[in-house]
Amino acid sequence: MATYKKRGYKPKVQKEVNQVEETEYETAEVFNTLEETASKSEQWIEKNSKPLFLGLIGIVVIFLAYLGYNKFIVEPNETEAANELAFPRTYFDEAATAGSGIDSLLTLGLEGANGKYGFLDIADSYSGTDAGNLANYYAGVSYLQMKKYDKAIEYLSKFNSDDEMLGPVSLGAIGDAFADINQPEDALEYYEKAANKKDNEFTTPLFLYKAGQIAMQLKDFDKAETLFTKIKENYAKSEQGRDIEKFISAAKYAN
Repeated sequence: MATYKKRGYKPKVQKEVNQVEETEYETAEVFNTLEETASKSEQWIEKNSKPLFLGLIGIVVIFLAYLGYNKFIVEPNETEAANELAFPRTYFDEAATAGSGIDSLLTLGLEGANGKYGFLDIADSYSGTDAGNLANYYAGVSYLQMKKYDKAIEYLSKFNSDDEMLGPVSLGAIGDAFADINQPEDALEYYEKAANKKDNEFTTPLFLYKAGQIAMQLKDFDKAETLFTKIKENYAKSEQGRDIEKFISAAKYAN
């Protein structure tokens, strides 16, 4: 029986063989490239092994030094500073309840006694610790009570805290100091900072109210109305919110 071939038919075997050979060649090229790259990397590592080793040792030393610094210097320093702070705080607490002689008690708290550090020494000697930072707050409030306003502002400005109460109160105390030395613009700035520092039902309406009063003093009645209105809208149950309507009206009709 005769075999019939279609016109133009060409066998595919040779073409497939060529494709296989090309694929094998490309694969071989990839492996050769990888081997060459790996060889160069090995040579580079071998050539630079000493600097790399020294660099690694350096990183380990720095890490261990950091751990050692925290363990043997920072932590003991924090503990020591906290212990030192207990002494002047007794005078500060006594002054809060004393009927007379407050300044002398506050002075002992500030300067120390009987060989013990006061707030000023602790703030200076332990400046990098939490207790040293807190000593700035106590020193600032002590000076504020003694009506030494410049000193109060100086030490309160050194204090920094994100505490729910201490953060706003410290800023508000700076506002009080500026208000007492008749610098209402600065007082307003710090009262607003205090109001915005932490949102809570105690400090926020208190300092919004104080800011509103200063704004009234400055005849910035629109700002005063805005500040008082915030108390009405957000803190109506606070002490300041109880009679806030009359202050809103006073600001509104003062224009």
